[in-house]
Amino acid sequence: MQTNLLQNFITYIKKENLFQQKDKLLLAVSGGADSSVLCELCKQAGYNFAIAHCNFKLRGAESDRDENFVQQLAKQYRVEIYMASFDTTAIAAKLKTSIEETARNLRYDWFKELIIEYKYDYLLTAHHADDNLETVMMNFFRGTGIKGLRGILPKQNNIIRPLLFARRKEIEDFAAQNNIAFVTDSTNAESDYTRNYFRNELIPAIEKIYPETAKNVLKNIERFADVEIIYNESISAIKEKLVEKRGNEMHIAVLKLAKAKPLQTIIYEIISAYNFTASQVGEVEKLLNSESGKYITSATHRILRNRKWLIISPLNNVEEVSHYLIEENQTSVLFAGGKLEINAIEKPESLVTDADTAFIDAANIKYPLLLRKWKQGDYFYPLGMQKKKKLSRFFIDLKLSLTEKENVWVLESDKKIVWVVGFRIDNRVKITEDKRDVVKLHLYHHSQTH
Repeated sequence: MQTNLLQNFITYIKKENLFQQKDKLLLAVSGGADSSVLCELCKQAGYNFAIAHCNFKLRGAESDRDENFVQQLAKQYRVEIYMASFDTTAIAAKLKTSIEETARNLRYDWFKELIIEYKYDYLLTAHHADDNLETVMMNFFRGTGIKGLRGILPKQNNIIRPLLFARRKEIEDFAAQNNIAFVTDSTNAESDYTRNYFRNELIPAIEKIYPETAKNVLKNIERFADVEIIYNESISAIKEKLVEKRGNEMHIAVLKLAKAKPLQTIIYEIISAYNFTASQVGEVEKLLNSESGKYITSATHRILRNRKWLIISPLNNVEEVSHYLIEENQTSVLFAGGKLEINAIEKPESLVTDADTAFIDAANIKYPLLLRKWKQGDYFYPLGMQKKKKLSRFFIDLKLSLTEKENVWVLESDKKIVWVVGFRIDNRVKITEDKRDVVKLHLYHHSQTH
């Protein structure tokens, strides 16, 4: 049996092309059966390794016992050891994250530092087939899609999991037959943590009805890993047809996207890269049938409906945000060109204005208004004219420089430009004698807003 596990270990590493004999390996070792066996397998296979151990201070004396055990393990194998201690409970409380998530992030951030500082090629963890089984079942109930159902990968960047082929019982049998000492985490028997609940309660309950549960799920993991490859290839091809990169923005033709099938899956795969969630897919669907100017945001990006396009743009740089939506009753908006004030008033005694002030007929506009950079093809009916004029021609007549033209913004209502900001309103929204409800617009340049 022991020869089989060692041989299967070496075979799996070669089959998956995980690392080479000459590589410098760092082993994440807790002191439990899995990581202790990983050390022994690496030793028997002749691999060059060191040990890293985290003490999360979560189990009092037991945590310190584990630390001492791993120190002795390093002496036994005559390898380098790195130790770190964390006040995990306090850090989790400060960050408002779960103990599990906090411990995981602390562990992997520290491992990353070690790899860089001491020039290790790979980090090896002792995750095995049963860990993968638990992970996939947890992902299924979380709703993570295809990616979650293919489980833990044997190789992700410089993190290697060379025991994914082995079941927990095989590892424990190898430990017994080779007299490998290890420590036991008493919390493994408790079901307070999510993984322990799946391991101790849920999976055994399912196995009472379906005895082959573990075997069948592990087979499904193999199938889903293959499915994910085909899925990713298809998604990449679809994205290439639908998404056009323009500077820092991604443009998607509404009509093309609306015809794509399966629509919700394709939308999710496009927007998830920009920190939008699965729950926002429906909102993007609504944008396909909304008027120009509607948008939704994630923590980092905005998706704006602009005529026949959905535009995904970053939020973190004001110069990159080229569209601002103005709702009814909103009185101001800060944008790259300055600050625009919008006020509903009664018709003023005098309509004489400067370039930065405009009065427009409230009855002839429709909210939300859209403040955006002008673009080629834009036109309006300049005040006093019955014929439309392209903005490009309007700027030539004004003898604007290239820089001045690049910084021109327009205010749009119901897909019609009502004001070329700082220049002229549209003739269709001018004030007439019988009109009392007026919207006053005033532009404050950045130099005036400080």
